[in-house]
Amino acid sequence: MKYKIAFVCVHNSCRSQMAEGWAKKLGSDIFDVYSAGTENYPEVKPLAVQVMEESKVDMSSHKPKLLSDIPQEIDILIKMGCNVVCPYVPNKYMEDWGLDDPSGGSINDFRKTRDLIKIKVEELIKDVKNGTISLS
Repeated sequence: MKYKIAFVCVHNSCRSQMAEGWAKKLGSDIFDVYSAGTENYPEVKPLAVQVMEESKVDMSSHKPKLLSDIPQEIDILIKMGCNVVCPYVPNKYMEDWGLDDPSGGSINDFRKTRDLIKIKVEELIKDVKNGTISLS
């Protein structure tokens, strides 16, 4: 069985897109992966795409999506740390990762965020596989 996981932030242009990329690369055996934002945004940040490409994660076809574009019931909801009130999305488990947005920063800021998200996605996969997170 695969679990529906969604990564949510305001614009779905950077952090949530990176998390979607990592979860698809590392957890495709257990997750159906989505990401979305609460507001429209024209594109995924080019530096986000570039630093993920450095790690062999292709996000060149990614486009920002809204919450209305993803399934309305999610098993695992991950908020990226948007400092905004997220609309309620029905879920069985939720975390807020509280990540700073690297937008406007240097490429190294994007790399730090990429690497931190990878670690968090790896921990989440481990916790789901070990049953540490209850999804029943």
